[in-house]
Amino acid sequence: MGASAKRKKEKKKDFQKTKLKVGKTKPKASNFTDTSFKSRSIVIKQQSLSTTAPSPSSQFKHHVSLLTSHSDTQCRDSLAFLTSHIGADAALAQPLEHFLPKILPLLTRTTSASLRAQLLRLFQVLPTDDVRDHVSRFVLYLRLGLTHLAAEVRTDSIEALDWLLGVAGPDLVACPGAWVRLTRCFLALFGWEKDIIGGGGSSSSINGSTMASTARPVKMSFSTVSVGKTTAEQKAAARRLQVFGRFLEVGISPPPPSAGKEGTDLPLNLFPLWHTGRHLQSRRSNCYAYLNLFGAVPDLESQAMEDREDRQAWFRSCDDLVLAGLEDSKRHAGEIGRAAAQVWKILQRAMLDYRLSEGSR
Repeated sequence: MGASAKRKKEKKKDFQKTKLKVGKTKPKASNFTDTSFKSRSIVIKQQSLSTTAPSPSSQFKHHVSLLTSHSDTQCRDSLAFLTSHIGADAALAQPLEHFLPKILPLLTRTTSASLRAQLLRLFQVLPTDDVRDHVSRFVLYLRLGLTHLAAEVRTDSIEALDWLLGVAGPDLVACPGAWVRLTRCFLALFGWEKDIIGGGGSSSSINGSTMASTARPVKMSFSTVSVGKTTAEQKAAARRLQVFGRFLEVGISPPPPSAGKEGTDLPLNLFPLWHTGRHLQSRRSNCYAYLNLFGAVPDLESQAMEDREDRQAWFRSCDDLVLAGLEDSKRHAGEIGRAAAQVWKILQRAMLDYRLSEGSR
């Protein structure tokens, strides 16, 4: 066979149809590649070719950047690193104001309870002085958590509020709008509500300025503190009452005798230095704010109540409502009844002097 005939036969073979027979596999193509083999490989997502390890400061910044991740596991691991780093060094590689907006929204994330638990551990190691300077940021997310639809988020927000009361209690109740708004959050949490009847109202004097208040007279329509059927729900309700009592104690309870104003507890042998503290420069910021010389129309809800008397004056509008709700909750046995009784004692002691001064007017 010549070369030309062989070449024609090979070309003709490409256009011939293969005859398939039953029971026999189809013949493999000439360019067939066997892909049935398996190979093992090690995949490294991130690889550093540097000969030196990253500094703690760069690691801190890296984990802060991961706090906005949608992965709960990633955020929890980053929070754990920040907790161990701050707890060991007692210092922040970045100012708190830089990463606080990233960690506070995690308080209301409903997808992971372990993530919120790790966030509460991080709160415990934050420097106290830095926390006091950013109390107003905490108030926003605490209000959001206390009124959240998820019960577990409300429970963790209560724990965060309890921690903040212990770290920066006086700063919290004196923060603009914190006293009024957090009190209303507690009233909504307990189911104690008030409805205005008629158009008449009363006026309360706060910071020396008279503000109209339509809180009284009111029709009190309160419900018992939510009591669940399980032991965990009952403990959560009792815990809410305990933190509410601590909130009232920090805000309106009379200070201990040793914490009086400077210069008022001078010994008698220093006569005629009597009541020296009353004539010293005020410790309050903007001590003439009550005159409202250059400010806008007073907004009671967002006002900073730095004095205990100011907070008492506002709380008097819902004092009867809270007492009625506590009286009803005291009828329950167990932890809820004991917690309600404790809050009732705190409230009676805190408002006693204000009621006496109100009756002498």
